[in-house]
Amino acid sequence: MLEFLLALLTTATVAALLWPLLRMRLPARDRLSGELAIYRDQLAELERERAAGTLKPAEAAAARTEIERRMLAAGDAATTTTKGSATGSAKASTPSDAVQKWLPPALSLFVPLLALGLYLQTGRPGLPAAPFADRGSEHPAPSRQLDVAGLLAEARARLAQDPNDADALAALGEGLTLEAGGTVTQPALEALQRALRTRPDDARILYYLGLHEAQSGESKAAIARWRDLEAASPPDAPWLPMLRAEIARVAKAAGIELPPSAPSTQAPQSTMPTPSREQQEAMAQLAPEQRQQAIRSMVEGLAARLADAPQDRAGWLRLANAWKVLGENANAADAYGRADTLAPVDARILADWAEAHVRQVAPGAVPSAQAVAVLERLEKAEPRNALALFYLGVAAEAAGNKPAALQRWKTLLALLPADAPIRGMLEERIKAASR
Repeated sequence: MLEFLLALLTTATVAALLWPLLRMRLPARDRLSGELAIYRDQLAELERERAAGTLKPAEAAAARTEIERRMLAAGDAATTTTKGSATGSAKASTPSDAVQKWLPPALSLFVPLLALGLYLQTGRPGLPAAPFADRGSEHPAPSRQLDVAGLLAEARARLAQDPNDADALAALGEGLTLEAGGTVTQPALEALQRALRTRPDDARILYYLGLHEAQSGESKAAIARWRDLEAASPPDAPWLPMLRAEIARVAKAAGIELPPSAPSTQAPQSTMPTPSREQQEAMAQLAPEQRQQAIRSMVEGLAARLADAPQDRAGWLRLANAWKVLGENANAADAYGRADTLAPVDARILADWAEAHVRQVAPGAVPSAQAVAVLERLEKAEPRNALALFYLGVAAEAAGNKPAALQRWKTLLALLPADAPIRGMLEERIKAASR
């Protein structure tokens, strides 16, 4: 309704400005005056040439006679035309005059009305403004390629079992964003913020939160969040090309000068090829679903190349991170294991590896033996790691070792903030295990 009223006001304003133009009478065109002006210029030029001596007197006299003859002929023709059409021309203007008078006002009114019609047909008047670009075409999505309806159905089914499932919350936020054509809606934002409480380093969550900030006009906050994600990502992370393209796009639109990126030393470089700058820019122009499919194709291509180069540890880590972002947690865990056999991974990679394992654990289920082995290594490296404390407690309780489970869960409870969503569930488990 507001858009319609604004359109009416715009049309009324244009009409008011054009009213003087509509009432203006076009001056009658005098062909004779134009012709006489040309002939006068010719006479003046003739006189200058005669005075300069470039034209002989006899030639000058002949040229002057010819010009004067043409002036007389033009005067006679104008007199005849005026007598023959005096009545008609006195009452009505020519069709050309009517076109010149009415065409500009008609176009001025038609253009805003046409724009309003197109906007109401193809725009999204009820959504928050996204000032930096087409909302559905330039947003990279570091996430799995799935049917949006299927992604949302799966996320909601998992949340029905466990409302605090961070992975399902992140998937819900992603699905709602894709469903809205790349706009992070309020329900999507709420889901992502809830997921962030237990997954503060999740690349997918951080990307979409930054996208929401960019669409809300908070360009500096979005770029800062994305630059932090860029710095924390492995050098071969598959989402980095799209992330950097998005940072550059938002910065350019907002007029923000970007400092140079600090080089990352978190992981060794892989011998596998990476996308060229042209490929990155081309991918940034794809629609979200096409971009996700392109990412998946790149990851599958990397997996195929690693089959021929199994000693490329950095390549396995790169593949593991790619599978993890795509939601292929079993493939991610296997790739982390391949890298670990070549050289033991550090605590940060252990945390990612353990997360890939526990994301495969159904609500209420016990982690696998492979997951427990990774979690025990993680607990040894980081004794206060929340993921290790919780799931090793679950494994200990399932094995009948309630004291070990209680010790880990009480340690975790002391580390959690007062408003942590998991506190209530954890207190119930401690209470049940204490009986």
